[in-house]
Amino acid sequence: MERQKAMLAGYFGELARARETGLKVVYTFVPGNLTELIRAAGALGVYPEVNALQSAMRQRSDGFVREAERLGHNEDVCSYVKCDIGMLAAGNIGPTGEKLPPPDLLLLSYTGCFTFMKWFELLQKEYGCEVAMLHVPYQADGRPTEEMRRYVAAQLEGEVIPKLEKVTGRKLDLDELASLLARSARAEDDLSWVLDSAKATPSPIDAYFGGVYYVGPIFTAFRGTEACEAYYRELREEVEARLARREGPVMPNGVLAEERFRLVIEGPPNWTHFRDFWRVFYDEGAVVVASTYTKVGGLYDDGFRHGRERDPLLSLADYCLGCYTNRSLPARSDLLASYVRDFHADGFVINSLKSCNSFSVGQLVMMREVEKKTGVPGGFIETDLVDPRYYSQANIKNRIESYLQMISQRKAGGVSSGA
Repeated sequence: MERQKAMLAGYFGELARARETGLKVVYTFVPGNLTELIRAAGALGVYPEVNALQSAMRQRSDGFVREAERLGHNEDVCSYVKCDIGMLAAGNIGPTGEKLPPPDLLLLSYTGCFTFMKWFELLQKEYGCEVAMLHVPYQADGRPTEEMRRYVAAQLEGEVIPKLEKVTGRKLDLDELASLLARSARAEDDLSWVLDSAKATPSPIDAYFGGVYYVGPIFTAFRGTEACEAYYRELREEVEARLARREGPVMPNGVLAEERFRLVIEGPPNWTHFRDFWRVFYDEGAVVVASTYTKVGGLYDDGFRHGRERDPLLSLADYCLGCYTNRSLPARSDLLASYVRDFHADGFVINSLKSCNSFSVGQLVMMREVEKKTGVPGGFIETDLVDPRYYSQANIKNRIESYLQMISQRKAGGVSSGA
């Protein structure tokens, strides 16, 4: 956490000085992002969702959301969008208090969320800058085809790279891109090992609340850098040591002394009350051993690593296509069921977000499907991303406590978990 805080401070500082240093800035999104390509082109990425969640964790999103609604944005619009629009209206001061530079390029990588398209329409009207659109086909059958891969790679070559070269004024260095992808692969190996370590009992990590800190650098502006590689090497060493000592995860009030429940969680966390939300689980001795949120930027479960494909553009295409929100509901249900089984979970909880359709649509159907596939009952709670009006601590606490009490009774009755 300390290393990541320093990395983020340096990143936002670099952005604040971008106009002075001549650094070009590309606004883009987290799912299936093209961070290595942006860096190889000599630019730095800005991620609106990250700005929103960082603002929420610093208790600043409420005012931004209300300002966007005052400007005419509906209450049901994604609160990430409203936070970003409100922040823009307030002078585009980022989460750390430093001003964010305007974009030189809006790079829309469409990966399963239609809201992204409307969001960037709003930003394009505001900034009037270049726009590059990367259309990523939806995985209706749960697997990308060769035609899909070639289609995405062709867009990278014919649409995205020319726009990057235009705004940066330099030719893309493919050797530099290959080097960045190789670093990404090494970091991804370490992250995948860390997430898999939760199969142990007790789990040395919390793969949802703790997982937020684990995936931060690799899903944003740092992937492909030496700092990112060092971060995941250090993380793996720390978790290896915890595993060897059979220690539980570090939680809000310290190390968890007793692992009473093992859970899988579907959906992003609430950011405005992140610590309070986490503490509900900690107080009950519940550890999240796997989550879908830690796969929102990219999925490594099937062995994908950047740079393994000889053609770097096909490697990037595979990454975009494999993102969690670009998968069909049956594929997502299968993934959840595999987590319940493989991580020996006692239960799984769905956090349904009021304003996030890309996650929340179909979650009740998914819950019933996972229950059928595993024999493990699901729990259901409702919050939002960065709008504090839709978080009720008492309601969440009551629901989780009731759910875990039911799980406890099942365990006492000899009903196996992850069956």
